[in-house]
Amino acid sequence: MAEQGAGSGPDRAAVPARRRVGLLVTCLIDFIRPSVGFAAVKLLEDAGCIVEVPRQSCCGQPAFNSGDRRTARELAEQVIVAFEPYDYVVVPSGSCGGMVRTHYPELFHGDPNWLPRVEAFAGKTFELVSFLVDVLGVTGIAARFDGSVTYHDSCSSLRELGVKAQPRKLLADMAGLKLVEMRDADVCCGFGGTFCVKYPDISNAIVAKKADNIAATGASTLLAGDLGCLMNMAGKLQREGKNVEARHVAEVLAGMTDEPAIGETRRRP
Repeated sequence: MAEQGAGSGPDRAAVPARRRVGLLVTCLIDFIRPSVGFAAVKLLEDAGCIVEVPRQSCCGQPAFNSGDRRTARELAEQVIVAFEPYDYVVVPSGSCGGMVRTHYPELFHGDPNWLPRVEAFAGKTFELVSFLVDVLGVTGIAARFDGSVTYHDSCSSLRELGVKAQPRKLLADMAGLKLVEMRDADVCCGFGGTFCVKYPDISNAIVAKKADNIAATGASTLLAGDLGCLMNMAGKLQREGKNVEARHVAEVLAGMTDEPAIGETRRRP
């Protein structure tokens, strides 16, 4: 995404009325699905935030997960310098948000010069939907979506950031939308970043079960908050001929569903 303009901590009474938010777009959204980034901007601006997208790099998660702590730290330093001026850092991805909040402090452990900055930075970084609900207090969404959806809880969002009820709360309030829970919604889809590359057979077995559970709901659309997971599940659903679209939850919440679904070349009628 091109650069565009649009007190830390979750205490709403202690922060300015117009919060200045830096949007950490993430690599996958930037290169694969920019519409998610624009949807995130719309949701944040509709909630009263001033949104900016500074020049940014990868958060360092692939390097961190591969054991390259030196590169991960170098990238983390770049991210911190770029986003430190903002009241909050918001990420439309649980995995990248989890990297910042959970693993950045690990990378700088024992460094008295960097660690206080890193801890403060991690404390003001939030996954998008969690920020809308937990920090801004958003309780309803004006957009409409006519159809049934099912929601997948990505591992990092759920286990590192505690994101589960927040997206369901906003989806349940949307006009026209019917939320149908799948079996084992909180079980891994098999993506796991580099995991699916290192262990493709295991990954495929996991996503096959996930695809069956998705299809069994009868929902027409699969939603989640992590693009990597969505790409993995969308690919399996399409290869098996299951008639389910996959979209990032931000796109639906923002009412921006004109783009074809993930992995598809044209929008379905």
